[in-house]
Amino acid sequence: MKDIKNFGFGLLRLPHIDPNDNTDIDLDEMIKMVDKFMESGFMYFDTAYSYLGYKSEAFFKKAVADRYPRESYSITTKLPCLELKETDNAREFFQTSLDRCGVEYFDFYFLHSLNRAKFDLAEKCGWFDLLSEVKAEGKTKKIGFSFHDSAEVLDEILTKHPEVDVVQIQLNYLDWENPTIQSRACYEVCVKHGKPVVVMEPIKGGNLINIPEKALEKMKAYNPKASTASWALRFAASQPNVMMVLSGMGNMEQMEENLSFMKDFKPLNEEEMAILRECAEIIRNSVAIGCTGCSYCTDGCPVGIPIPRYFSLYNENERDKWQANAKARYQALVKDGFTRASGCLSCRQCEFMCPQKLPITQLLPKVAQKFE
Repeated sequence: MKDIKNFGFGLLRLPHIDPNDNTDIDLDEMIKMVDKFMESGFMYFDTAYSYLGYKSEAFFKKAVADRYPRESYSITTKLPCLELKETDNAREFFQTSLDRCGVEYFDFYFLHSLNRAKFDLAEKCGWFDLLSEVKAEGKTKKIGFSFHDSAEVLDEILTKHPEVDVVQIQLNYLDWENPTIQSRACYEVCVKHGKPVVVMEPIKGGNLINIPEKALEKMKAYNPKASTASWALRFAASQPNVMMVLSGMGNMEQMEENLSFMKDFKPLNEEEMAILRECAEIIRNSVAIGCTGCSYCTDGCPVGIPIPRYFSLYNENERDKWQANAKARYQALVKDGFTRASGCLSCRQCEFMCPQKLPITQLLPKVAQKFE
């Protein structure tokens, strides 16, 4: 297999036919994006067992595995630790992913979204043993895990499991010094243990695209042609221990823009890094709810509240109060059959699933007060 470059195609966000249904993937558009990606010399794809209503792996098979020779691409998928119970047979989930993806082996196989609670369950259930077993069997080349917790927990995991090859963490310039996400601290733990990093959420679910005017002015004063996405992706890829930066792209325009600066990648210089530190402070003071739109919270919501969409509208309204149509679009979603924010039962299942550790049941009443 040829050397992989530092830019990967994340298959959590894909082009949709119906914007209200994240499982209704536009396969034709996805295929065009895959072809453009690979024609540009890239080959790394990232998916997971549960992405897009359990359909992402199957779409990878249709768009990539069924159309390209095995040695021309690299595929990562993940054991659904957020859903597995102590009584579940993890080996069966692994085999299901192989079948769905249409491959005989993975290049990388991860435990998905480890935190303290899921790490304790992984230890009890032997999920790290499963990683080592499938690697020894040649069914995956490398093993690792994606992670959402403190640097202290990450250090404990890597101390107990030096056998893992790579770690996937949330890393972006806004969360670099965030005391909850701890991007920098987690990155430094990976460096300490000699583990290459795969970056997720480099644009923080799109929150680093439409940034406050004051931050945008600083970027444009330095480089009028550079997009906000380029600043964010280049920040992540500029960290020396980063092996791969993932981007979930919803259309060909986003793909082409990202490829335009990642094909001939140039690390940020010190002046650019300083500008991003200033921009991060401006953005931190303007973001009302730090939701990345991953939608982990929605799958188990007993009343079907589209939490990320409501939070996006709330942020938009707070950032640009002149956009009065945020309330109208909220009401349109309710009219389409989605449960109101005020319909929350406070079961807090969403909070357990949230990688950003948001107090969702405290935030939904604010949305209701604003739009209802």
